[in-house]
Amino acid sequence: MGKLLVNVFLVTFLVFLGHNVEGLGVNWGDISSHKLPPKDVVKMLQENGIKKVKLFNNDETILNALAGTGIEVMIGISNQLLKDLVNPDVAKKWVKENVTRYEPKSPKGVNITLVGVGNEPFLRDYKDTLTNVTGPALENIQNALNDAGLGDTTKATVPLNADVYLSPSWNPVPSGGFFRADIIDPLNYILKVLNKNKAPFMVNIYPFLSLFYGNGAFPFDYAFFDGVSNPLKDKDGVEYTNCFDANLDTCAAALAGAGYGNMTIMVGEMGWPTDGNNYGNVTLAEKFYKGFVSYLAKGKGSPRRPGNVEAYLFALFDEDRKSTLPGNFETHWGLYYDDGTPKFPLDLHGNKKTLVSVPNVEKLSKKWCVIKPDVKNFTDLMTYACDRADCTPLTNGSSCQSLNDAAKASYAVNAYFQNNQQKDDSCNFEGKATVTTKDPSQGTCNFTIGFKSLTSLSPSPSPLPSSDHSDAKAPSSSSSSTSSSTPKFLAFASM
Repeated sequence: MGKLLVNVFLVTFLVFLGHNVEGLGVNWGDISSHKLPPKDVVKMLQENGIKKVKLFNNDETILNALAGTGIEVMIGISNQLLKDLVNPDVAKKWVKENVTRYEPKSPKGVNITLVGVGNEPFLRDYKDTLTNVTGPALENIQNALNDAGLGDTTKATVPLNADVYLSPSWNPVPSGGFFRADIIDPLNYILKVLNKNKAPFMVNIYPFLSLFYGNGAFPFDYAFFDGVSNPLKDKDGVEYTNCFDANLDTCAAALAGAGYGNMTIMVGEMGWPTDGNNYGNVTLAEKFYKGFVSYLAKGKGSPRRPGNVEAYLFALFDEDRKSTLPGNFETHWGLYYDDGTPKFPLDLHGNKKTLVSVPNVEKLSKKWCVIKPDVKNFTDLMTYACDRADCTPLTNGSSCQSLNDAAKASYAVNAYFQNNQQKDDSCNFEGKATVTTKDPSQGTCNFTIGFKSLTSLSPSPSPLPSSDHSDAKAPSSSSSSTSSSTPKFLAFASM
């Protein structure tokens, strides 16, 4: 692939089984109640040999931590700003404040190589509210980068969902790929801007979601990289043994049909969650990632796009404040737990060295909050705790679904207790909970211990005893300490 692909961040020149795998990166999201110090995270990236990072915003603290490291960085612009960026003057100001001032061409600066203009703006859920502003915003940002003398090294692109292209029902094979008819004009606008500036087409591909939304109809093995007994055969005899190749080549066919058959394709997100669903667990995530790293190491690419593939793994850390509307797995995409420890061994370099943890993370004391044995009514108490902490492991198909009701209530109050940095008044719940030094974890369900975080939220303490009510009352969504954009809608297995 061209020099641009090597330059267009995705994390780590991986040496695996004697191969040098170029173009593997990681997404670093920050929708978390407790964040690790960026400087320590950057140390972890460097120790793991990760050289490319994709951000969803332009957090100043994170960017300052990346300065001088040489790590290639992609920053993001939120969908909410797209309408404003239709004004070229706004775009120029944004580039000056968020790119130029970090001196991306200086060895001491932040090596910003990509700018993501919006994120999946053509999702049908947006009902065309962003359809006609994304292209102009992209063009204005790239023009501003060009005017600032950065256009040769910093490219603007639009991270898109894979639903922008498909194959027809009468020819459901990759070679039949085409772009959705309802977005073809605004998408052509974007393609012209990308092509003119030699910028990549970026798409998010999730084999897990194909399996999740397939409701049993999607072949399980097809989501991985071990091969299948019944491969998908295209009309020209090409066989597909995994859905990643098929998806990538459907995209390639759509680009070719639009007149851009040589445009670089980058995969902006690619990952597997570790909880929140029957398919979302550590075992399958490890299988997926090891298969994908091995796939990249071979350097073969897909049948219609041979060579090295550029892809960002999603994601670096779990993010407990993400919306769970898409599914209860949404808070569990991380290669790492939120405390900076890897979830499973993953050899990125073929040297038998696995992922290392984030340094200098101080775990809290080995103590947990649990329900007292004589408590029988858990519903309101759990609602209160789960409005303020992540209880998705308790949901159907998740790691803690097999717990009895009392144990589930204990998991909920402990999640709240740890989220509050084990403060004394956060394990009370009207006298229904108590602190223990005996680990209450069971089977696949891990009762976590928190870590000291300088960026933690300050949730309210648990309800204290009073004569006015007999159980903890859940507040309205507007008074919840978690973001109102993070709905839970949890469906517990029993209760």
